[in-house]
Amino acid sequence: MKHQSYFDLVYYVTQQIPKGRVTNYGAIADYLSLGSARMVGWALTQSHSSSMGNIPAHRVVNRKGELSGRLHFATPTRMQELLEAEGIEVVNDKVVNFEELFWHPEELDDD
Repeated sequence: MKHQSYFDLVYYVTQQIPKGRVTNYGAIADYLSLGSARMVGWALTQSHSSSMGNIPAHRVVNRKGELSGRLHFATPTRMQELLEAEGIEVVNDKVVNFEELFWHPEELDDD
């Protein structure tokens, strides 16, 4: 990865999450061996202003599968709408079948 800032590293990993899958802030932080889950959240809050193109921040949820970042989208329901458009069911602001849909960034090492 030829990225320079922590935010760019977070954005790169987030861009690799396959459509219809989700990961969590901690998995990205652990994979990068930098910072914390909270720092990943801060980075994704700023992703709308990234020059790296589309950052699918809606695919990153908390460790319980909850849409904890939903309030940082244009509307409080936008994160859920984006996930549902990819076939992910969300009930009460939580991803249904979170464990089965979970994608770990370590899968990048398999490429």
